[in-house]
Amino acid sequence: MEKKREIIEEQIKQALTSTYRVISNQLIDDSKNKNFNLKSLDFSEIKDIKGKDDYIKLRANIDSKALKLRFSDNKIFIKNHPRNPGLKKIYELSEKVRYEILGSNMLNGIKKNLEDNYYQKINNIKLNDINSKKETNIIDAFELYILEKFFKLTLNKNSLQILGHWRKDFDKNFNDHLSYLEQNIDNQDDYNSKFSKLLEKMELFENTQDQENSQKHDHENSANNENSDKNDDEKNDESSEQKSDDQPSTETDYDVSQFRMEDDSEQTEESGESLERVSQKVNLNKKNIEYKIYTSNFDEIAKAENLEKEEEILRLRKNLDQQLINFQDLITKLANKLQRQLLAIQNRSWEYDLEEGLLDSSKLTRIIIDPQNSLSFKKEKDFEFKDTIVTLLIDNSGSMRGRPITIAALCADILSRTLERCNVKVEILGFTTKNWKGGDSREDWNKKGKPQYPGRLNDLRHIIYKSADSNWRQSKKNLGLMLKEGLLKENIDGEAILWAFNRLKKRKEERKILMVISDGAPVDDSTLSVNSGDFLEKHLKKVVKMIQDNKDFEILAIGIGHDVSRYYKKAIKITDVQELGDVMIKQLSQLFEKKPKRKTYH
Repeated sequence: MEKKREIIEEQIKQALTSTYRVISNQLIDDSKNKNFNLKSLDFSEIKDIKGKDDYIKLRANIDSKALKLRFSDNKIFIKNHPRNPGLKKIYELSEKVRYEILGSNMLNGIKKNLEDNYYQKINNIKLNDINSKKETNIIDAFELYILEKFFKLTLNKNSLQILGHWRKDFDKNFNDHLSYLEQNIDNQDDYNSKFSKLLEKMELFENTQDQENSQKHDHENSANNENSDKNDDEKNDESSEQKSDDQPSTETDYDVSQFRMEDDSEQTEESGESLERVSQKVNLNKKNIEYKIYTSNFDEIAKAENLEKEEEILRLRKNLDQQLINFQDLITKLANKLQRQLLAIQNRSWEYDLEEGLLDSSKLTRIIIDPQNSLSFKKEKDFEFKDTIVTLLIDNSGSMRGRPITIAALCADILSRTLERCNVKVEILGFTTKNWKGGDSREDWNKKGKPQYPGRLNDLRHIIYKSADSNWRQSKKNLGLMLKEGLLKENIDGEAILWAFNRLKKRKEERKILMVISDGAPVDDSTLSVNSGDFLEKHLKKVVKMIQDNKDFEILAIGIGHDVSRYYKKAIKITDVQELGDVMIKQLSQLFEKKPKRKTYH
């Protein structure tokens, strides 16, 4: 009986392998076919087949993997990936449906396999006391939505109830674009790009559990995503199906040992493009190119109030104020505590045992004991508290969306108000890019024939939320602009810090402090796609070291949810605004404290 089952399993395996070859268009002999790799096929499910349902599922999965190999280009998929990590699963679903629809249009047998599997999945849906929108998994709801719209599947009562909680939201954002998506289903670049843009505009995904979980991942890995994914491209795309649920990552330094040449050589002969890209990455590291800028013609330094209409800025400030209500007690305690500490540092001290001044009553007892002692006087002296300016530079990148940027905005508001009470000047700046994926800079580079090693390849946007000479009351409305999700794009930290540093240099204050609030490594997909993976990181480290070596300036960083100590000597990590108080008090107090003079002995 056991032997008979083994024979049947082998027959199933052979049948599925043949099917896979046909669907993926890989009918060439293995020894000659450099793009075909059966290792990625997982036949372990065969042993678990207990009935027709299991076989339907296995057959559909094999078909789907084959279609992915045939119709899905991983480079295009990665290029158009939404910046918001919370959209990862939904974006993957949209692409999966795209290449499965192409397969369904190609062969009726594929269509039947896929539809049978999806109907089986739909029929197994149980409500489990799902009665509200909050209790509904948005990923499941979205899958049902695109299956209904693209596969034209008929949903049962339970699936309709699940979808019903989200249907209005989906229709609002997708209805007007469904025909465009269907017309371009065979054009992956246009389809992925359109889907990505639609998803990015949908605020309804921002508070899902999926996103909250994704924020736990270290943002520092995102600087390496494109490079890792590109390395994955050079492996067969079948393997990417298995790994798609994991966040891709790799080391930032490129050397030959990183690339599995045994696999790559097989997979790159067909086009030669991937091999060229590997060589380029290796050469980039060897060349050790200095940081450079392709063009600064499209860069922008903008005042926050000029980026949005007055009504929108006021609405966003109101939103921030609502967030502040929850921390009102904390803010009051923090402000008072920090103010007390800073004012104590500024307080006057006394000179004793003088011939004139105010009578020192503490010394009267010695005169009573010995009348020969002279009266002792004291005099107030001013403590040397240097005129100070603090610049707060905030990362306004897409990865800061949600809780991180809210914490940063709260931080800016608290610091500004508190330090202002202590007669310390505060400047609040932000940095991002004008566009995703390079903007006008990239367009210009493309037009000029894509010269090698272009350097920074995106349009910078530096934002002034509050200048040093304006007070908190005048600028408070601007701080709410940080909550505008459409504003948050890429982050090129090195140049932003240089900009803030140059602004500080022009100030007359004796003490200059630069405080950076960020959530990890600098990331700009456009720049990193044509330069080495550590191009932006190396520049950031170089800039920070230059400022740290300058005795006239002090720089520290607050990492929100992430450790940034590998870039800054003085760095602390916070995960919540509740931690902000003690962190700021400790760090600022240390900076403001007068360093004791060394005693000299004669």
